[in-house]
Amino acid sequence: MIPMKKVLIAAADSDEVRPVSLCLNGHVHTDFARSRMECMDAFSRSRYDFSFIDIRLIMGNGEVAPENHYSAYLEPFYRIFPTADLIIMTPPERIRDAVYLVKAGASDFLAYPVNPSEITFITERVYERNREKVELDYLRGKLSDTRSVVMEQSKSPLMKEVNQKIRSVAKTQTTVMLHGETGTGKTLIAGLIHQSSSRKHKQFINVHCGAMPDSLIESELFGHEKGAFTGAFRRKMGKFEIANQGTIFLDEIGTISPTVQIKLLKVLQDKTFQKVGGEVDIQTDVRIIAATNDDLLSMVKHGDFRKDLYYRFNVFPIVIPPLRERIEDIGGLSRSFISRLNSQYQKGITDVDDLVMEAFMAYHWPGNIRELENLIERAYILESGDTLSPKSFPAELFKNQGAALVQLPLAISMPISEVRKKAVDNIERQYLVELLSYYKGRMKLSAEKAGITPRQLLKLITKYNLEKNNYK
Repeated sequence: MIPMKKVLIAAADSDEVRPVSLCLNGHVHTDFARSRMECMDAFSRSRYDFSFIDIRLIMGNGEVAPENHYSAYLEPFYRIFPTADLIIMTPPERIRDAVYLVKAGASDFLAYPVNPSEITFITERVYERNREKVELDYLRGKLSDTRSVVMEQSKSPLMKEVNQKIRSVAKTQTTVMLHGETGTGKTLIAGLIHQSSSRKHKQFINVHCGAMPDSLIESELFGHEKGAFTGAFRRKMGKFEIANQGTIFLDEIGTISPTVQIKLLKVLQDKTFQKVGGEVDIQTDVRIIAATNDDLLSMVKHGDFRKDLYYRFNVFPIVIPPLRERIEDIGGLSRSFISRLNSQYQKGITDVDDLVMEAFMAYHWPGNIRELENLIERAYILESGDTLSPKSFPAELFKNQGAALVQLPLAISMPISEVRKKAVDNIERQYLVELLSYYKGRMKLSAEKAGITPRQLLKLITKYNLEKNNYK
């Protein structure tokens, strides 16, 4: 059982109160209410971790309302206790009303006769949902802290392209596919798209598809009916139902099974889905943002990912460059992370040592921005001065420092003018290789960075027998 301090159980029939009370087993302080008036009075006097309320104390006996009117039944409760977790207890014949109350804002529902395992399951589910919301709020706080550095203040031409694409697509309802390595900020950018859209006041649901086994992902996304499989003690709402009118972010979409791929295709085509074990089509108005670090097109060719689903997802692709291809932003990102840590811990650290920054520029960054953030946080904890110094970072960070220097065999039989020319040619060729790799063979961007014209760049590529297509 999750930690609870105080619970309200409200029902006119004591037989309906008893199972909940027995489940709590004296571990928490429990208040009881027998009428709507007693329930409202209890709300005005106390704050409860959970409130189990009979549907008849909320809606009366047998009332039926249009779907969009159910929030009016909950409004008096939330006016008194805005953050209340209301768990509706309902007879089987009124489950439809309970579902609409959950859609209108209630936390969950229990069908009579309730049993301890269902109570435990639901309270743990609500508790976990609240924990995820706190984490999401924290993520949004971090997002607002780093937004200007990651996007608007980025010095990288590649990130400026990404920023322009985000501005173009955010106001639309178009499905977006984010391509990028682990740690490049796909979740951050999905959040930016949502926050810049007309759905920003609705739910942003983040689903990490790769973190769930195949046996759970279908139920997590689409929900299930009671008895659909072993352990399905009650009807469950899925993420697509919860995210209605909002945005759902499907991370690591390449990991989903063929069965789930088919159901996602139906959502994208028809805006409908069925719960696991269900037979009724459920409508959903959800904006989908997907992300992957896999080569989905290669997976399509090998039959591991549906071709029709790939094209449905890939309507508006955005490729997020790895950190090693946007090293211009490392300084700004580092200062942003230090600023956020200073606001939390007030250590007064102001900068990063030049030797550390040189190592940052030479490092490959397999973990991308997430790795940079973790390194900065670790060093911040260890640092005793006002600048993050080399001693606060792992020694491995510095092992390749200076490795990029070109080493030439010295032939004293050659005149110094020829040695100088060979050295210049060698360095120039190495520079072109790094430049074309950085900009993936894009001639215009590479030429701008080098300070020459595309025509001059092409002559140098020809001179050193390089092939620009090898770097795309």
